[in-house]
Amino acid sequence: MPTSAPGNSRGRAVAGFSLLELMVVVALIALATGLMSLSLRDRAESQLEEEGVRLAALLESARAQSRIAGADVRWAPVVGGDGGFRFDGLPEAATAALPHRWLQDETQAQVIGAPALVLGPEPLLAAQRVELHLGAHAVTVATDGLGPFALLGPGVGPAP
Repeated sequence: MPTSAPGNSRGRAVAGFSLLELMVVVALIALATGLMSLSLRDRAESQLEEEGVRLAALLESARAQSRIAGADVRWAPVVGGDGGFRFDGLPEAATAALPHRWLQDETQAQVIGAPALVLGPEPLLAAQRVELHLGAHAVTVATDGLGPFALLGPGVGPAP
């Protein structure tokens, strides 16, 4: 038998959220915030990675042109002056077609273990690598001599 005594909630809709509902909302907000912070990257790191991928493609292009021309081609960073890099040994038309500047003027490069990279014309090269630096960030572009030049990143493995 229903009564109309105070505190009887039968027949009324309950207003508000339960503790479980609030916890689910807070967990979803925390998850979205965590994923957002992981997706944000340092701009300099992204730019340097772009430089590394571009350099690997340029080195492979020069390597292919070296095989076609049958000429020994070398790549080296330009120290001082305007910076950039140079390809030595390619025909004039091929050299003019390849870029000689970094995308970011502050980019620095250092060939590890030699003054320059040797790009051909032999199909099998010695293992080579070059480190690119932009601010506090660094990436390595390397080849084992048989495979193409590729960007080595953190956790990819030791450079050849």
